[in-house]
Amino acid sequence: MDVSVDQGVSGESDERPEARLEKAVRVAEQALIEFEIAVETFRVEVENFSRLHHQRLGPMYARLDELDARIAEATAARTGDPEDLRRAQEARAAAAPLPGVEELLHEWIDSEGLSEEAAAMLTDRPVQPPKRVRPSDEVRKLYRDLVRQAHPDLARDETERRRREEFVTRVNAAYARGDENQLRALTEEWAAGPVPEMRLSESEELYARLEWLSERKEMLSRVARELEESGIGAMLRMAPDDPDRLLEEIAEQLRAQVAEREAELAGLVQ
Repeated sequence: MDVSVDQGVSGESDERPEARLEKAVRVAEQALIEFEIAVETFRVEVENFSRLHHQRLGPMYARLDELDARIAEATAARTGDPEDLRRAQEARAAAAPLPGVEELLHEWIDSEGLSEEAAAMLTDRPVQPPKRVRPSDEVRKLYRDLVRQAHPDLARDETERRRREEFVTRVNAAYARGDENQLRALTEEWAAGPVPEMRLSESEELYARLEWLSERKEMLSRVARELEESGIGAMLRMAPDDPDRLLEEIAEQLRAQVAEREAELAGLVQ
């Protein structure tokens, strides 16, 4: 028993420093890829939640603003009070505000540039809005498996990196749409493609690689913080297990508020 332990220690001490550094780089690469997957999946959920929130709940928010304006106007008509008249004017202005730049661009620009809806309008191409905040479990699994295999950070030369970047861009787009069929096709495409040749890096290159991976992780940490601190990100944190249900709960609350406002308005205009 003592002999085997001594041999193990000897084997470890004989390992070249470059080999240990190579292992450290591989571990750092895999950790970074997992972190990037987590950030990208959260980004997709934030954007899908934002779009679905606007599509499904926007009309109800607009209805509430309109009812508030009518209630304020009916109250002012009854009382003639200058303060009530001022409130009515403010409520009417809030019901039909002039859009700012952010509102004008909301449906046209997303984190990737021109939104899919805008691009479809410009090219007469049909587009399907997201059906859910979070893609299905199978879509998530396909996406993660593909990114782990094809991530650009695993490339060892610039040509291979460009090939991987182009491929992962297509994977990200399919995932954002929740397109399971496309992800399966991409899985087959990657399996049939060339396998990059791995070579042993020099110590200087490996140290530089570790430094680059560290900087990349810092950048992703900033992106993750911005997503988490956004208004939509904060809402998603309220229902991490079922964000689609959160939309339904908000819709139920808004429907109840609309009914209350309508009853209040009916009482004022009788």
